[in-house]
Amino acid sequence: MSFPLLTATAALPAIGAVVTAAVPAGRRTAAKWTALLFSLGTLVLAGIVFARFEPGGDRYQLTESHAWIKDFGVRYDLGVDGIGVALLGLTALLMPFILLAGWHDADPSPDARPESGGGGTGGAKPYRWRPTQGFFALILMVEAMVILSFEATDVFLFYILFEAMLIPMYFLIGGFGDRAHAGSDDNAAAQRSYAAVKFLLYNLAGGLIMLAAVIGLYVVAGSFSLAEIAEARANGSLEMAGSTEKWLFLGFFFAFAVKAPLWPLHTWLPNAMGEATAPVAVLITAIVDKVGTFAMLRYCLQLFPDASKWATPVIVVLALVSIIYGALLAVGQRDIKRLIAYASISHFGFIVLGIFAMTSQGQSGATLYMVNHGISTAALMLVAGFLITRRGSRLIADYGGVQKVAPVLAGTFLIGGLATLSLPGLAPFVSEFLVLVGAFSAYPAAGIIATVGIVLAALYVLVLYQRTMTGPVKESVRAMPDLRVRELAVVVPLIALLLFLGVFPKPVADVVNPAVQHTMQDVQKKDPQPEVEAAK
Repeated sequence: MSFPLLTATAALPAIGAVVTAAVPAGRRTAAKWTALLFSLGTLVLAGIVFARFEPGGDRYQLTESHAWIKDFGVRYDLGVDGIGVALLGLTALLMPFILLAGWHDADPSPDARPESGGGGTGGAKPYRWRPTQGFFALILMVEAMVILSFEATDVFLFYILFEAMLIPMYFLIGGFGDRAHAGSDDNAAAQRSYAAVKFLLYNLAGGLIMLAAVIGLYVVAGSFSLAEIAEARANGSLEMAGSTEKWLFLGFFFAFAVKAPLWPLHTWLPNAMGEATAPVAVLITAIVDKVGTFAMLRYCLQLFPDASKWATPVIVVLALVSIIYGALLAVGQRDIKRLIAYASISHFGFIVLGIFAMTSQGQSGATLYMVNHGISTAALMLVAGFLITRRGSRLIADYGGVQKVAPVLAGTFLIGGLATLSLPGLAPFVSEFLVLVGAFSAYPAAGIIATVGIVLAALYVLVLYQRTMTGPVKESVRAMPDLRVRELAVVVPLIALLLFLGVFPKPVADVVNPAVQHTMQDVQKKDPQPEVEAAK
């Protein structure tokens, strides 16, 4: 029996979460290093997966299959295609930077409950409070579930992971919120609780609708195996009535659109990202939300190709609304983190547009966009988090002239912003260009409208930089320190990746493109041929 590499890639952070949580109280530094070492080990395993994956080989590789719930036909089936490998790599790559960036985010405040017990009064029993251990353990648990969701090829297994990751995310948002909050501590706690509950309710609602669709799929197909259902659809042994396929598609798509997030199911994201710490905000939008767009490619298009084509016009319109709406609201934001959240809504609109353009350029661009958006958003949000931690405020109006007192911080913030607006030479440009080419070749009007999002992105990014980094130095930032060694260790590699993938995206594109061709075959679509006028 070959080594279960995919299982190991997900199991290592899960084990790390347990070990981190078990670190004794008062040993915060040990807990941090434990979590970081497990995340680095996961990155090594992800690199082995990437190296062993053969782009020209079978669609799903490194497969594992074991019986799980025999009475219901549920199996523990794993396998990765090129899209899954790319997103697995993104998750493992970003996690060490997320942990390093949040190194002090869960350290108890001076008035917090004691970590190592305490004498108490009146014979009260001492208690132990370990927020640092809990914070890092929850992050590792999310990593394990996200990685396994990219590997799962059993629909029911995927559903379990899709829902289970909500639990640690709920506690990360509600229990470890941003300390740079205007108002009293009670008001801050109420805002965090509201954001966490809203996140949970929206995603649970989507998950419950998906559960009904999962059960319906099993009734129709008699299996939860993605490979078996797709093969039966391809050879004609499974015939699904048109109305049935449409309803099942809508059940799956609704859940994925909430997770994505796609307008009008997006409203939980600004609250969640605004109230979470910057590293957790990156975890939400750069990693967890990618499960939604990934699932559109793997499940919606592969299981319900006819319904996907039927719904395409409406989904393209929703994607365009997300692009323009998210960008417009980003322009008008006064809160730095909420601005980045609305920018992400706009970017997810581009990803969904690329997926449902049903062209190879669009879907390749959408997959690259998932990877590149994850890196660029991580760079921008984490630098923004360092800035906010120094000043203690998320409001843009509280900053000014930062580049004169912290030039390295301002410079890295600018590069992250330029990547967000897809400047040529940085990684997101390649993916956004492919999405627009793919969309324009299939839906010219949609491609033209989507370009408005590029103009608005330049507006909100450059205005943000101008108001926070340029101009006279405000008294409140005059003593602001520049980036420290730990913070540079977070930011510099992300910027290097943005530059590298901006000029040489081939390593990722070569892995992604064969998987996209399989998806195009699933929906029986071919790229539109350009119209060339005959020479006179």
